[in-house]
Amino acid sequence: MSYRCEGSIPELEGERVLLRRLAARDAQAMFECWSDPEVRRFADLPDMPDAAAAAELIGLLNSLALTDDSLRWAIQTTDGSVIGSCGLNWWQLEGAYRGEIGCELSRSFWGGGYMREAVGLVIDFALEEMGLNRLEALTDPRNERAGRLFRALGFTLEGRLRQYRHTDQGFVDADMHAMLRQDWEKYRTVKGPKKR
Repeated sequence: MSYRCEGSIPELEGERVLLRRLAARDAQAMFECWSDPEVRRFADLPDMPDAAAAAELIGLLNSLALTDDSLRWAIQTTDGSVIGSCGLNWWQLEGAYRGEIGCELSRSFWGGGYMREAVGLVIDFALEEMGLNRLEALTDPRNERAGRLFRALGFTLEGRLRQYRHTDQGFVDADMHAMLRQDWEKYRTVKGPKKR
């Protein structure tokens, strides 16, 4: 039986983060994240002039879960602060069994291991619960931090897609990072159970 989201976005809990459904109350925190020029620098985000625009994007992301087109979680710390978002930008079961991971983190939390833990939870959910076989992450080649994150999680850099996206900077390349179920199983065996 194929995985069906139908709008249900389950909570995923780690040691320092809780992944939960984005809510209207998160608009200000996500506006601060999504409007930060350094966060936006390599992200393909819509214009974000105010918290109302963030609330609109949150509504759109949640509606995409209703049609099984996307799953997006708020990243919440143990003190209840929302510090970013992550999830599957899209997925396909029959014929491919693959999905694409996307993520953004508020700059003040960069380098603290929060995104590694959050994306690790998404990987486990996608492969264990959804039954995906392949996960992909597209990063801007200039975003060395994102490349290091995905390599540290066990992804393989498969190549560069030239002029893959059009942004306000014009056409930009994208690095394709991928993890197969067999890579994940090997990664878990070598690294041991993930500490969350």
